[in-house]
Amino acid sequence: MVPRLLASLCVALPLHVAAQPPTPPTPVPPAARPAPAYESRLEIVDVATGARRIVHRGPIRFEAPNWSRDGRHLLINQQGALYRVPVEGGALEKLDLGAVEGCNNDHGYSPDGRLLAISCRPSSSVYVVAAAGGTPRLLTPQTPSYWHGWSPDGRTLAYVGNRNGDFDIYTMPVEGGPETRLTTAPGLDDGPDYSPDGQWIYFNSVRTGAMRIWRMRPDGSDQQQVTVDPQYGDWFPHPSPDGRWLVFVSFDATIEGHPAHKDVVLRLLPLDVPQATPRVLFPVFGGQGTLNVPSWSPDSTRFAFVSYAPVP
Repeated sequence: MVPRLLASLCVALPLHVAAQPPTPPTPVPPAARPAPAYESRLEIVDVATGARRIVHRGPIRFEAPNWSRDGRHLLINQQGALYRVPVEGGALEKLDLGAVEGCNNDHGYSPDGRLLAISCRPSSSVYVVAAAGGTPRLLTPQTPSYWHGWSPDGRTLAYVGNRNGDFDIYTMPVEGGPETRLTTAPGLDDGPDYSPDGQWIYFNSVRTGAMRIWRMRPDGSDQQQVTVDPQYGDWFPHPSPDGRWLVFVSFDATIEGHPAHKDVVLRLLPLDVPQATPRVLFPVFGGQGTLNVPSWSPDSTRFAFVSYAPVP
């Protein structure tokens, strides 16, 4: 009886199966860190005292202030539209541009304050419109084109155009016509702005291997390097209306291009002092959007700029 019982037990017992290691859980990728949030601040600085005043601030990114020729308001771009801000502060007023949308940070007033040059879609095209708003008139059929300067007599616009992969400086009559190419050096030429006497166009160029401030005659002749400091990359020069000063933004020389949200400095060069060197006004957390276009007050005592601050 015992053998028979053992046989039945052998049949009943399951075969031995080697233990398998537990299946590891599928790894869950870490949650993507949210992009940092920044507050935008529209500021005015007094050149003589260095005193700064915040005119407008908000959680939405805005850029590139112009100062109106009557001295009453500042113009900024925000989310593809243009807005006026009273110099003393107050509510934003959206500029009516009809069907034209997608405006970037390259905009500015004519010398008499009656017109406004803007750069908007498609791609970036330069338009001219009444300063109070209205239906813009397309000026540059070739794109992309980025407005930067208006000649003191109000007859000519200076802008940057990308033609066949090369960024150069061009001019065009405000009434329209063929564009004139002023720069041909390899590399980026950008940010043209006229001196108030109309004798020079100041601009920034990387033709030497580093971004520097240059100037040339309005016909493109006599191109001269203005800044040489090896620790900086210099962008967007703007002469004051009285011709005494040149303000521009300087990045650390290790930074390529003019990105946003970087530690930069605003520098000031006296134009009426021979062989003068630029001085640092103050550091700013900014870069792209801070000082892209002319922003001097009509009396040349102040200029506007945009700074940014991380939101905790």
